[in-house]
Amino acid sequence: MQIVQGDQVAPEPAVRHRGGALNARILLEGRVGSPGNFQLSLGLTGSDFISPRHRHNFEQYRIVLEGSFDFGRDGTMTPGMVAYFPEGVYYGPQKSADHTVAAVLQFGGVSGNGYLSAAQVSDGMTALMVDGDFEKGIYRRREDVPGRRNQDAFEAIWEYVKGRKMTYPESNFAGPAMIDPALVDWAAVGGANLVHEKALASFSSAQTGVRLLRLAPDGALSVQGRGVFLVLSGSGTVAGQPARRLTAFELEAAEDVALTADEEMTVVHYALPVLAEEPRKEVREEVLF
Repeated sequence: MQIVQGDQVAPEPAVRHRGGALNARILLEGRVGSPGNFQLSLGLTGSDFISPRHRHNFEQYRIVLEGSFDFGRDGTMTPGMVAYFPEGVYYGPQKSADHTVAAVLQFGGVSGNGYLSAAQVSDGMTALMVDGDFEKGIYRRREDVPGRRNQDAFEAIWEYVKGRKMTYPESNFAGPAMIDPALVDWAAVGGANLVHEKALASFSSAQTGVRLLRLAPDGALSVQGRGVFLVLSGSGTVAGQPARRLTAFELEAAEDVALTADEEMTVVHYALPVLAEEPRKEVREEVLF
């Protein structure tokens, strides 16, 4: 299990290949080079941030904590909203209001393309700047350099790092899925009165899903299976370690830990796909008390 206290992680410049200022607290990262690599970060953007309409060959979730994000024809995300951006699906262009904060989880999907680490993206961008410039999310090669003159910035970086052309996976989604948890009712987990959940979405073809957990004071829940968790409010413990707002932790497929609440605690849980490199284990959970 990985666990980190997000309020102790300093923000640093991130996603420099897009336009405008964006700082991020990188909370969790997976195994670099693996199909299941991932990154959970807290993105802090200003009103000058912009990203053109584009798509990825990996999966992505976002939950807005402060401010709002405008994704053009795909809709606007306001505080509390959760969105799933499937691999291969176009979205945007993206703009943000002044001072926005979002928790962003990006991870390798069932296509097996994996996910580039922050260091790989940074190194690739530095190398590509020898032959061109990055402007508002587009990589523009000099006229004397072979290759496409204008290319999506991340696509150019990915192709440089991987040494091959990017092929986008096909998707059965027409666009991102935006969810307003306020419209979903809480349901008791295992018949207990101290633990409730909002099952926001489950995407069987992508082997992923997202839900909110709410633990009343003295509530406890055993959670297992490959996934990423982020505490949104309240306090308690996870596997005996302190858990509070912005505590993040990751479980591997075979791990099983106890989540307990000292005061009412809300946690977002993302189920991640179990890929070929990882042993499968049936996911179950038990309300402890």
